[in-house]
Amino acid sequence: MKKKFSIFFTFLLLLPLLASCVEERQVYIVYFGEHSGEKTLNEIEDTHHSYLLSVKKSEEEARASLIYSYKHSINGFAAVLTPEEASSLSDLEEVVSVYRSQPNKYSLHTTRSWDFIGLGEGEGNEKHSRTRGNLLAKAKYGEEVIVGLLDSGVWPESKSFSDEGMGPIPKSWKGICQTGRGFDSSHCNRKLIGARYYLSNYEKSLGPLNLTEDDRSPRDNDGHGTHTASTVGGRIVPNTSAIGGFAHGTASGGAPLVRLAIYKVCWPKPNHSKVEGNTCYEEDMFAAIDDAINDGVNVLSISIGTESPSPYDQDGIAIGTFHALKKNIVVACSAGNSGPSPSTLSNTAPWLITVGASSVDREFVAPVVLGNGMRLEGQSVTPYKLEKKGYPLVYAGDIVNPNVPNDNVGQCLPGSLSPEKAKGKIVLCMRGNVARVAKGIEVKRAGGAGFILGNSPADGAELVCDPHVLPATAVTYDSAIKILEYINSTKNPMAFIKPGKTLLHTKPAPVMAQFTSRGPNVIDPNILKPDITAPGVNILAAWSESDPPTKLSHQDYRIVKYNIYSGTSMSCPHVAAAAALLKAIHPTWSSAAIRSALMTTAGLTNNLGLPITDNSGNAATPFAFGSGHFNPTKAADPGLVYDASYNDYLLYFCSTGSSLQKVNPTYKCPKEVPTAIKLNYPSLAIHKLNGIVTVTRTVTNVGDEKSVYFFTARPPWGFVIKASPSVLFFDHVGQKKSFTITVKAGIEMLSKPDNDEYSFGWYTWTDGRHIVRSPMAVSVKSL
Repeated sequence: MKKKFSIFFTFLLLLPLLASCVEERQVYIVYFGEHSGEKTLNEIEDTHHSYLLSVKKSEEEARASLIYSYKHSINGFAAVLTPEEASSLSDLEEVVSVYRSQPNKYSLHTTRSWDFIGLGEGEGNEKHSRTRGNLLAKAKYGEEVIVGLLDSGVWPESKSFSDEGMGPIPKSWKGICQTGRGFDSSHCNRKLIGARYYLSNYEKSLGPLNLTEDDRSPRDNDGHGTHTASTVGGRIVPNTSAIGGFAHGTASGGAPLVRLAIYKVCWPKPNHSKVEGNTCYEEDMFAAIDDAINDGVNVLSISIGTESPSPYDQDGIAIGTFHALKKNIVVACSAGNSGPSPSTLSNTAPWLITVGASSVDREFVAPVVLGNGMRLEGQSVTPYKLEKKGYPLVYAGDIVNPNVPNDNVGQCLPGSLSPEKAKGKIVLCMRGNVARVAKGIEVKRAGGAGFILGNSPADGAELVCDPHVLPATAVTYDSAIKILEYINSTKNPMAFIKPGKTLLHTKPAPVMAQFTSRGPNVIDPNILKPDITAPGVNILAAWSESDPPTKLSHQDYRIVKYNIYSGTSMSCPHVAAAAALLKAIHPTWSSAAIRSALMTTAGLTNNLGLPITDNSGNAATPFAFGSGHFNPTKAADPGLVYDASYNDYLLYFCSTGSSLQKVNPTYKCPKEVPTAIKLNYPSLAIHKLNGIVTVTRTVTNVGDEKSVYFFTARPPWGFVIKASPSVLFFDHVGQKKSFTITVKAGIEMLSKPDNDEYSFGWYTWTDGRHIVRSPMAVSVKSL
């Protein structure tokens, strides 16, 4: 008995050690850069196995540890390693980087918009407008362009993905239609030309997929992927609307005949509601990007990012899309939804188009009328209406159950409201802690007649519309305070929520979304990000019929074909669609040229002719909107472009000291390495200017054969800008001209305390017909 006890006690002592050994094993990406092109796919995988075998005890263990072998454009593998094994591999000369997988590092960045920017077609279909001399007609509606989307999959039955009347699939396409549960080969067609799914590391990390939540196939059971895909390239579908008839009209993607390739990389978080977001594993995305490049996509739309920025050599999206750059694939990525705080941007690599979010000129008005006659503007897309009478009005904090913590009393958290005190009343709930739609579900559970969703101070005046499960409206923070003051001012407060209606041509628009992530770029302050803004607030697009409009699948059983959704996830596919149209019109342009065309033609004013503002009415800056609000029609004829080659980015890696300089083993950094600010980018960011700096930029003529461009500028306050030469002469298309920009700080700027405060301005080249504008952001290093 003593011997058994001794063994048992020894085992208990070893448990922490055994646990630590298990915990040490993590998934790592081992990245080698490019393939030499000399090996077959089998030989590449064997090579990756040999690296694993060099650190593992047996071939069996080496093969079992491998999750992905990246074999097309990206050279690397994902495998389960201990820190010591990962360190041994990172010491090898040929290895560019080794970094550990971080669960939940990446997530999704959660009609009228095309009319708003001048690409709307109205009723009908694509063929009816083929003869028009507009951008869509010139681009043939994107028919020969293939756009790949990394997202949560697709709902193939949607009318937005019909292939009726479309021609044969482009011969350049080499992808597949991967089948799985709920998705067979018949779901691909001449519109949805390919579909794949990736969850090896998701399941390695989180266990088998819960098949009650999602399908092991490209089918979208979330809604996000269907929404973004139809925003890029949905067909023209008349008589569509959100639930309740809101936003009624013709739904269409920006490039209605573009071909779509779906790469499902985002999956439900176990034991979490879908409204809380999905998770997208880096190793799975790496494999998807590698496949997309090999499949032959022309544009990639990626509405995925991190909550906090990652260095480029530890960012799967940045590394993967750099290989897409070499194949001249344009990549649009969402900037993130962590605004309005500064330095919150995601996807800041200079080879990406980083897209912020702004509003369109449409609102869904649903005012609140208080018992004292005060009318407060609200917005909602709930289909439910109150009887036309006054209802008792209460603040959620006054009707909570006894066990609710004081700091959560006004937020209508699940189970927090007293049914006895809520029944038949309109309840004022404040935003925070749980999803907006979940608050309405709590009010309904407690028997409330309706609810008013009040913004928090951080949300300000921005109103995001939701398809609530009972009569409801959302109000600004200031309005919520007025409602609360009214409740506290009378014994019998009353209110009525008017039914919502769609209102077009609202002003001002665009307005920068409160949620859109802001600059400066903390990974490299020399690159101004975001690049551009596009519609991302209350956007109507196709939806998965497997997920309700609220995404609360166990509490909301409604089914919709189209839904209204907000986020930089929605603005990103707008820009991807514009890039696809430009690709169709200018097939020889590089991805950098297309990005430049979009950026230098972007607008800085709203539909009142005034500078773009945020929701508080303050002037927005390039750290919110980049170069401005995108204008695809102008981008098709930009006059000049700032181009950049693959080698220019390799030189940029040398400038930044990044390990990515080893991506191409045949490229050697020069002895004299230029500073990172010298990258030929369409914008200019100068971080901690020490008195004066001169940078060189090169423009390529893509406009009129013979043209003369003149330099003008609106310098950032406290700075002087000069260009040399200040006049550029061109005598043929494709001609390149270089110039220098000298930026000098005034004494008043240099005498300021050393901080990260930026001043903003712009410079332009114009020939009288084209305006080629570049934004500037400058901070100083004090004396």
